[in-house]
Amino acid sequence: MALDFAAGCIGGAAGVLVGHPFDTVKVRLQVQNVDRPLYRGTFHCFQSIVRQESGLGLYKGIGSPMMGLTFINAIVFGVQGNAMRKLGSDTPLNQFLAGASAGAIQCVICCPMELAKTRMQMQGTGEKKSKRKLYKNSLDCLVRIYRREGVRGINRGMVTTLLRETPGFGVYFLTYDVLTRSLGCEPEDPYMIPKLLFAGGTSGIASWLSTYPVDVIKSRLQADGVGGVNQYSGIADCVRQSLRKEGWRVFTRGLTSTLLRAFPVNATTFATVTLFLLYMRDGEECGLRDPEPAAVQPAPALQSL
Repeated sequence: MALDFAAGCIGGAAGVLVGHPFDTVKVRLQVQNVDRPLYRGTFHCFQSIVRQESGLGLYKGIGSPMMGLTFINAIVFGVQGNAMRKLGSDTPLNQFLAGASAGAIQCVICCPMELAKTRMQMQGTGEKKSKRKLYKNSLDCLVRIYRREGVRGINRGMVTTLLRETPGFGVYFLTYDVLTRSLGCEPEDPYMIPKLLFAGGTSGIASWLSTYPVDVIKSRLQADGVGGVNQYSGIADCVRQSLRKEGWRVFTRGLTSTLLRAFPVNATTFATVTLFLLYMRDGEECGLRDPEPAAVQPAPALQSL
């Protein structure tokens, strides 16, 4: 159990390092002003950030997901495993229910973490070196928001986070379970690792596609008020204004960068988890022939997915 948890944490950290630049692009595209857009699309956004803010600009706000990673993985693994034991049988439906419960509970950490990440990603947009930094780092960001807005402020976007994470994690575990069953991912299979990489990457894509419109609204609500003025009064108002100004396509903003990120992030997580377990168990002379199914399950890359 402890070894699987450690592997999940390390794999998740590797996933964050690979996927964070794509997440920065996604957030920038989701929240940019439609009347004065800075970016024409995914690749233009990448080029602009690197040119104007250097390559480090793509990693703005990475401290927040890195800080919350251990807690999120602990919650997801613990809740999902306990839920499966309570539900009894290992069926696709139970995988969905267990994943959904894990997704809902980890929102307590995920929401403030993503709020800080979003605020940090929006800071100094278009500037190579920010002339005036409102936040020094992710922790400073959360402290300042708390002092100004209290507990409600650091939980801005909690409802939309719940609406995204609950079904999103359910779809993730359901898709992963169905694919691993179909592909026959057994420890004796010499192609087990490629199969797990494929299953994890595909599961991440399926999860994002199932809840992406909610993520757009969440990002807009969490970025709202950065300049000192709040544009939206709530979820319904954000949906209404976004639809009126930009049409239904608003709910696909940043989707390309998200899907480009989803597969390699989950693939990286799987590869890191598997290699870590191979290395550690080789030292213990037990290989990968562990009957525990959790031994080959990765931490879902939040966000999550």
